[in-house]
Amino acid sequence: MKDLTRPARLAPGARVAVVAPSGPVPEERLQAGLDVLRGWDLDPVVAPHVLDRHGTFDYLAGADADRAADLQSAWCDPSVDAVLCARGGYGAQRLVDLLDWAALRAAGPKVFVGFSDITALHEAFAVRLGLVTLHGPMAAGVDFLKNGRAQEHLKATLFAPHTVRTIASGGTPMVSGRARGVTLGGCLCLLAAELGTAHARPGALGGLLCLEDVGEETYRLDRYLTQLLRAGWLDGVHGVLLGSWERCESPDRVRALLLDRLGGLGVPIAEDFGFGHCEAALTVPFGVPAELDADAGTLVLDQPALR
Repeated sequence: MKDLTRPARLAPGARVAVVAPSGPVPEERLQAGLDVLRGWDLDPVVAPHVLDRHGTFDYLAGADADRAADLQSAWCDPSVDAVLCARGGYGAQRLVDLLDWAALRAAGPKVFVGFSDITALHEAFAVRLGLVTLHGPMAAGVDFLKNGRAQEHLKATLFAPHTVRTIASGGTPMVSGRARGVTLGGCLCLLAAELGTAHARPGALGGLLCLEDVGEETYRLDRYLTQLLRAGWLDGVHGVLLGSWERCESPDRVRALLLDRLGGLGVPIAEDFGFGHCEAALTVPFGVPAELDADAGTLVLDQPALR
């Protein structure tokens, strides 16, 4: 797995664009998120269609073409230093094929932040742009707005990434050991849904795979993992980090399923790593070489996530 390009860290006064590639965004949460960003001495600008609602499918933040245009315009605006997603939900997959990837590549590397449904864009940005991205809290996310630890870890990653090269979860090993590799991953159901598309990695070979999900029954998690296993997507993975499984079934039942499906890989697996759909969610960069120590519950980056 090749190393990806690291964008530049942010400085006070940096202009950041907020976009909504997936689900609809509550205005009051958006305004609260903008206040947090302004408190960090950032200059947030809201893309034109962030508060839109699709006329037929109310789970989408407006029309596909409009959501794609917002992301395209924000990325290609030379005054914008970072693009932050407002929330997840569903819809990012629908706009990936509408983006002008040559134009995005020509605009140069920028910071990109999001998680959940944004997994589809993390994959595309890695494959199409060769870019390190940040799997982290979103500007209008409830967990971000109400949790100081989540805010501070994202802020440190954006402004002083050298201070968070060691990401300590406090979690426990499912399978003991250490492993080196390049970080990747995201929401399990999205990784399964992306299989076979031109905008996703062909597999996790050489990677440290980060997995989490929300609101899924155990048999669905089983299906996603089994699909990835049967497709050979997990062949050659070096290690696994397990994040949150909020609103899934009981922790013991989910743990048993994860061990059943992943234990046979023969690689270190760290659980309760504290990223994803959870309070105090950590920001994890994707595309950075790192070492996982499952017993210590740490991920040590070879270099800061941002330049």
